[in-house]
Amino acid sequence: MKIIVQLALAMTLLCPAFVAQAKPVANDEIVIQDDSLLVAFDTATGALVRMERKTTHWVIERRPELGTTFRMLVPLPNQRSNYIMGTGQPARIEKVSGHEVRIHWDKLTSDHGGALPIKFTGDVVLNHGQLTFSGILENHSALTVETIDYPYLGDFSRPDKTSAMQVRTMWYGNLESAELFPNFGNDKGYWGTFTPIKTFDTNRSLFCLIQTPGQGMYVEMQDPFQRYLLEFTFVQNPGVEQSVNAPVPQTDEIDGHPVNLEFRVCHFIFAHPHSKFSLAPVVMQCYSGDWHQGVDLYKKWRNTWFKAPHEPAWVQDVHSWFQLQINSPEQDYRIKYKDIIQYGKECADNGVRAIQLVGWNEDGQDGGDPSQSTDPNLGTTQDLKDAIKKVQAMGVKMIMFGKLNWADKTKDWYKKELYKYAATDPYGIPYEHGGYSYYTPTQLAGINTRRRAVMDFVSPQYRDLITKEFQKLLDLGGSGWLFDENCHHGPVKYSFATGHGYTAPGYIYGGDMPLAAQLREAADKISPDFLFAGEGHMDWLMQYYSTSYFRINGGSVPVCRYLDSHSPLIVAVNGFDDREMLNLILMNRYIISYEPYNFKGHITDFKMTLEYGKKIDALRKRYRDYLWDGEFHDTLGATVSADGDHKYSVFTTPSGKRAVVLVNPVRKAVHCKVNLPNAGKLLMASPEHHNTTATDGNVDVPPRSAVVVMEQ
Repeated sequence: MKIIVQLALAMTLLCPAFVAQAKPVANDEIVIQDDSLLVAFDTATGALVRMERKTTHWVIERRPELGTTFRMLVPLPNQRSNYIMGTGQPARIEKVSGHEVRIHWDKLTSDHGGALPIKFTGDVVLNHGQLTFSGILENHSALTVETIDYPYLGDFSRPDKTSAMQVRTMWYGNLESAELFPNFGNDKGYWGTFTPIKTFDTNRSLFCLIQTPGQGMYVEMQDPFQRYLLEFTFVQNPGVEQSVNAPVPQTDEIDGHPVNLEFRVCHFIFAHPHSKFSLAPVVMQCYSGDWHQGVDLYKKWRNTWFKAPHEPAWVQDVHSWFQLQINSPEQDYRIKYKDIIQYGKECADNGVRAIQLVGWNEDGQDGGDPSQSTDPNLGTTQDLKDAIKKVQAMGVKMIMFGKLNWADKTKDWYKKELYKYAATDPYGIPYEHGGYSYYTPTQLAGINTRRRAVMDFVSPQYRDLITKEFQKLLDLGGSGWLFDENCHHGPVKYSFATGHGYTAPGYIYGGDMPLAAQLREAADKISPDFLFAGEGHMDWLMQYYSTSYFRINGGSVPVCRYLDSHSPLIVAVNGFDDREMLNLILMNRYIISYEPYNFKGHITDFKMTLEYGKKIDALRKRYRDYLWDGEFHDTLGATVSADGDHKYSVFTTPSGKRAVVLVNPVRKAVHCKVNLPNAGKLLMASPEHHNTTATDGNVDVPPRSAVVVMEQ
């Protein structure tokens, strides 16, 4: 290994920085290529040594001496840190066609365990610019293969020396961004790694975008069923220049060490002894443009497997919600069940169509979970049923808030029974979620916060138990439920508990869809129109939880809306004059959730916010073809210039007419110029002035307001 590193260093010092084009094919390489991409592999080791995007001459894998193959973690009984490093392992490579290679590694030697009876076969296929890596592991050893890093690029390079580079992934209704260049912080902490590292997990996003100015690379785990966890991993070697703001060295070497960015895809497979395991395919594809074009690639694949759920008609109309908490784990018992009727009347009087009712169950919000029993301190179960019935008779739907993924460790139910279904770590210790603190100084200081066990959704027994608990919620007669925090399982990705009805470890996110199907079956016996909603969940879960509720800020990217123009996405509004948030909701076609006093007040407590929200919904109803039934394009399809801060989005009606929503987030008027290619006659309207007036595209947007420009 030392000789290989020294050889790589020597060759690196001789290699000029940022070559314009890939080198010609060498005799010791096997190449697959098409009009878009060229990929070369070393004939002796199978290492990926070169990759070039032909159309833009982006040399992605630049220095052959830094090319590598794979890495496996195969712990020994007394030494967990035992790797099989693919570099240097003998390989047998066959060129199946001009677009496919198959690489066999039949004799693998680990760092500390010597030669092991483990085989790995990698298959790489290039099809119209789409590069797919698949693999089969044959583990004939007595050891567990915990992870495989594959594919593995040892020298992931920028299109040019100064190109900024970020990673973009989906999470909680947003397309998040993390910097790779010019700065690279260590997300895992200096104590835990040799060099700076960033990882992005597929339990949140099935893809990542490696974005540079004007182009990028899309990387996808091609498995919508989430068999196991996969991690997109970036490692900056040997480190950064200085530790104040972590700049990446812009030379090929620093202080005698090669400077290179590794990109590897880590499969957490936990392949048992004497087993065979097929990896989920990993797809890599270059694109031109920004995140829109990258997400378009995911959108295209998603359309091949995503099954749209049934939605009740009411949730498809222009409407708004109100969120109300009636009790907390600090036992304030603030609103009795009978008092909910008054809140329902206030919603009906103000045109609000749904109430998300929080804290109605035993011990209030974040107490007593996963119990869906009513709390006698708030009234009887019949009191709650009667209140729900009366509120819904007013035209206001009741959506019952619930949590099933935690168990309150203070409760006897957990101590006597539920502990059996808690997720445990490899050492047999139950995982714990820290819980949330409410109201009182003691709990806000974290002194008596209720800690929660993380329950194992992979366990069929727990899914059956929780389905019976869910039946209590169904029996209350509401119009739907919102599964809060269904987007995560706290610190847990795998449960190593035994006796849970499967062979451990179990990928806990793999239980999300089976549980959803089981709960949906129970709900359908009452009504197919019973609404399933969740909190900021991953897009694949919207096959069951059609409605997603989350919170945004001024920098949030509407990626979920871009994926699906018409899915019910609900966003919280809690400011007392919250025009800025309401304008973003208009711009991105979100549903308003009114939440005065952080969802603990009356809807009439913030009249300025409520009145402006009503104007926005009235505008959307009047111009529904544009603002509600139209196709959402984010900023694509129009350009806007302005003399001040502004935001905008573009919609297309079913008949092909376009609209641009202009938002002014500042406290002075902003003049905007809207350019719609080949536009017809333009009209404009606003939340304050619904009647249209003609415009040539030059628009003055009032302070903290919005204007809609529409093609007639």
